[in-house]
Amino acid sequence: MSRDMYRKLNWQGGTPREVSEVVNNLVEGKSNNTGDITLAAAGAVSTTIFDERIGYNSYIGLQAISQTASTEYFPYGSFQDSTDQSLSTTTASAAITLNTTDFALGINVVSNSRITVDYSGLYNLQFSLQFVNPDNQQHDVDVWFRKNGVDIDNSNSEFTVPVRKNASIYGHLIAALNYFVDLEAGDYVELVWATSSTLVTIEQIPAQTTPTRPATPSAIVTMQYVSSNGYTTDIFTEPYISSQSKGQAVISHPANTGTNKVYRYIIVG
Repeated sequence: MSRDMYRKLNWQGGTPREVSEVVNNLVEGKSNNTGDITLAAAGAVSTTIFDERIGYNSYIGLQAISQTASTEYFPYGSFQDSTDQSLSTTTASAAITLNTTDFALGINVVSNSRITVDYSGLYNLQFSLQFVNPDNQQHDVDVWFRKNGVDIDNSNSEFTVPVRKNASIYGHLIAALNYFVDLEAGDYVELVWATSSTLVTIEQIPAQTTPTRPATPSAIVTMQYVSSNGYTTDIFTEPYISSQSKGQAVISHPANTGTNKVYRYIIVG
């Protein structure tokens, strides 16, 4: 929508005073070629500017003018699981499941284990797994990454879960690390595990007392977008003018779940 309304001359010109006013305004940068636009919300990925001053070859500049519009953000996801996870055999592996989403933008869990991205790029994936061993022998567990159903080369880590202290105090180990993974929009990555003993589990521990302690999730996984990593399509970008025609222009932007993301635009030509 139009924002400024400075004097315009009619097609026949104007008085010397009117011409002087228009020229002085132009020298001072005051012209009728700006407006404000609020990005469409509710997950929209584009917003249309309707302005009769826009032409096919107009330059359209954008500037964030609200705090929410000027705040930088990138895709992220934080997930956890509140169940015990076990294996029925030492000769097969299984994907680690996640049943709770704490925070997410552009990253989500599909089919309980598939961490799926909306944008192409390089991602940093971190995990923390609570392994428990009730046996009086130590046992090994392997954890690795699987992309779109295929194991990622050289992504495995091996951990040794210590023996129990006694019949009621089991051996515990937190397995944690981070890993960079390259993903295209729609790709997914899973955490996969195997163990040398079916006695070993990934265990959720309820809240405890004396002293009071919060519950321990069996698995915590976070993922953050790092960069576009050379991709040129389906990437996470700042809002930009993706197309325009007479009287309108389309702003493409990441899925907008916020409100009051206001931009000022200027039209030249």
